[in-house]
Amino acid sequence: MGATGGPVTGGVNLLALRGHNAALLLDLLRTAGPDGISRLELAERTGLTPQAVSKITARLRETGLAAEAGRRASTGGKPRTVLRLVPGAGHAVGVHLDRDELRVVLADLDGTAVREERAPLDLGAGAEAVLAAVEREVRGVVRGVVGGAVDGDGRDRGDGVGGVAGAPGLGLPTLLGVGVALPGPLDHAHGVLHRVTGFPAWDGFPLRDALAVRLGVPVVVDKDTNAAALGLAVGGEHGSFAYLHLGTGLGAGLVLGGRVHRGARTGAGEFGHQVLQLDGPPCTCGDRGCVEALCLAAMGRGDVAEAARVLGAGAANLAGLLDIDQVLLGGRTVAADPGPFVRGVTAVLAARAAREGATESAVPVRLAPGGPLGVATGAAHLLLGRVFGRTDG
Repeated sequence: MGATGGPVTGGVNLLALRGHNAALLLDLLRTAGPDGISRLELAERTGLTPQAVSKITARLRETGLAAEAGRRASTGGKPRTVLRLVPGAGHAVGVHLDRDELRVVLADLDGTAVREERAPLDLGAGAEAVLAAVEREVRGVVRGVVGGAVDGDGRDRGDGVGGVAGAPGLGLPTLLGVGVALPGPLDHAHGVLHRVTGFPAWDGFPLRDALAVRLGVPVVVDKDTNAAALGLAVGGEHGSFAYLHLGTGLGAGLVLGGRVHRGARTGAGEFGHQVLQLDGPPCTCGDRGCVEALCLAAMGRGDVAEAARVLGAGAANLAGLLDIDQVLLGGRTVAADPGPFVRGVTAVLAARAAREGATESAVPVRLAPGGPLGVATGAAHLLLGRVFGRTDG
């Protein structure tokens, strides 16, 4: 994705867009992995001239973002020098602010968690208590590498760090900022919370600005499911998919055409509050018979099979509405016993496809990669994505 969120189809040989082109090359270096990619391949993949690629990659090497990864035999002439991304040249903190738990990771440019912290949390304890907890854990995860620092591959070492010019507020020169992911609804563009389901006291709270003041670094706020979906898209999940997150609540992150779909008011993905049963059990959102209420009630009874069936019914509605390529399941409830959920949701979607006479094209269902750190790592990508021009996937 380009800096404006639109699809990137190639480079532009204009000085005014050299930031865009650098991001494009960095993303190709990232996806090439440790084996690297040659300058000629970079030019071929982007449409940039070899001269432009040489200038940009020279600048990336000077700033520590790229390094040589050896030489590769060519079809003619001298061997080509290949370049690789230096993961430890930049970092971001990802915060997963759940209703009862706080997870914080420090991720390098590859999105790999270098350090992790976890603490209990009461999201209803009030803004001051929650902000203090976030600040404590964020400072703790950064403090673990400041002084010891990290080397160019993200590992602890004993001297200073070069690379991306980050924010100095937390003492790590390579730090780009902090991404925070939590239950919605909220306003992603302004970092303002709305009536977080089950915690209406947060309505109107400017979480982004309040944390930026406390931490002294840039802060980005998004829904937990959107952050996880972004991390999955950047991590290699292609096409259109729904990430269904079942933990203390239930929500969806939607990636349509390779881009995270947030909606005009960050309202997309309120999957848990589609009504499946009129006059059903009350939900924390104020409605009745929501898929979240039915699913959590089944889990409360220990009926995992019923919870999976309910989740499958909601997923089938989503698949029918959006014609997505796949469904990915995540969240602590799913992670605790993934088999029944994958099988149960798959069965519902397969039955739907059979009714439509499209058995061979049933939407596939699988466990989302990333495990319990998926949301926190996705939150870090809210900052890391800016380096690669991939703020939407």
